[in-house]
Amino acid sequence: MYTTISDSLRDLTDEAQGPHAMQLLVRDLVSALAATWASLVIVHRASPIVSIEDNYDRLHYPKDGAARDARYTRYVSETMVLRTQTSAMVPPLLGSLSASASPPSDVLLACPGLVYRRDTIDRLHTGEPHQVDLWRVRRGSRLSTRDLQAMIDVVVATALPGCRSRCVDARHPYTTDGLQIDAHVGGEWVEIGECGLALPALLAESGLDPRDHSGLAMGLGLDRLLMLRKGIDDIRLLRSKDPRVERQLLDLSRYTPVSKHPPIRRDLSIVVPDADTPEDLGDRVRLALGDDASSVEAVEVRAETRHRELPREAAKRLAIEPGEKNVLVRVVLRDLERTLTNDEANLLRDRIYAALHRGRVHEWARGTPPPHHLGEAKSRDGRPNK
Repeated sequence: MYTTISDSLRDLTDEAQGPHAMQLLVRDLVSALAATWASLVIVHRASPIVSIEDNYDRLHYPKDGAARDARYTRYVSETMVLRTQTSAMVPPLLGSLSASASPPSDVLLACPGLVYRRDTIDRLHTGEPHQVDLWRVRRGSRLSTRDLQAMIDVVVATALPGCRSRCVDARHPYTTDGLQIDAHVGGEWVEIGECGLALPALLAESGLDPRDHSGLAMGLGLDRLLMLRKGIDDIRLLRSKDPRVERQLLDLSRYTPVSKHPPIRRDLSIVVPDADTPEDLGDRVRLALGDDASSVEAVEVRAETRHRELPREAAKRLAIEPGEKNVLVRVVLRDLERTLTNDEANLLRDRIYAALHRGRVHEWARGTPPPHHLGEAKSRDGRPNK
C-alpha cells in the first residue's frame, strides 16, 4: 500500500510559501557557519519524493536495515519514497559538486525541508517534521573531530543562545565518529540533532576523492529547535492559524502563551494486530482525520495485552483472536482555536476508533459508526476491500 503526498502541507522552511520564524532560524545557522569558515554557501531544495537509492542506498543504510521497513517509511512506489531525512538531498548534491568545472575548495551545503515519518501523536512529534542538513566539504587539509566540535558550538550558540550542550556517541551509516547533540533546556537534556565526519566512501562514490576531500555532516530537527528557542510546548502551534499565534511566529523572540481551550479526553479499548506500534496508530489517525487531525493533541498508548494474556471472559467479550492484542488508548482532543462541543468530540473519538480498531465488536460513543465508516467493508488486515 503506497502513500500519496498532500500538496496543501506548507513547508515552513520555504520563503516562497510565506514568512515563518523557522526560516530565520535556518538563515542564522547558515550565516553563522559561513562567517566562521569563510566558505561558499549552497542552499539546496528538492522534491520530497526521492529514490530509495538516494534516501538509503547512497547513504550506506544496510539493505535489511529496520529504517527501510514500511512501518517507518512512506513508500510512494517500489522505487520511490517520501524522504525520511533531508540527508537524502546530499548524495546528488555532492555529485553535482564533483561534476562542476571548478568545484569550490570549501563549501557549506544547506538542505532544509519537510521529511515524512510514521510517528506517534503528541506535543513533540508530528509525521511531517522539518529538518536541515548542514554539510561542510573541504579540499585540502583534513577536517577532524575538533572541527566537528567547533561546528557544534557555533550551531548551539546560534540556535539556543546561552544553552549548554553535550554530545553522546551515535552511529550513522554515512558518517564516522558519529555524535548525538543534546541541549540543556528547562532543566533537562533534549536531543536537537546528530552529526559526524562525512564517510570517506560516500565522498568517493560521489566523485570527490577522499584523499584530498573531507567533510562534516550535521542534521538538525527544526521543529523541536524552534520550539525550544521560543518556549513553545505544542508542535501544532507552529502551524496555528490563530492570529495571536501567527504574529508570534514571524520572529525568534520568546513566545507568549495565548488562552488555551480545555482538553477533552476519551479512552478507547481497541483490538489490533500484535505487530502494530504506537507509530502505526498515530499514522492511521493522521490519515483518517486529514485536516481534522489538528484537533488531536495526543494519542497515548496506556496498556497492551496480547490475546494469550487476557482472561478468557475478556477475550470472548472482545472477540479477540491469536495474533491480536487489546490496546488501551487515551485520546486527548484540544482544538487550538476553539472549544470543541461534546458531540464534536464524540464524532472525532468515533472516527479515531474506526481508524484504529481491527476487532469484530465495536463500541461507538454516538451509538452508530461515523458516516465515512458506513458501508466500508474491511479485510482482516483492516484495509478497505476493493
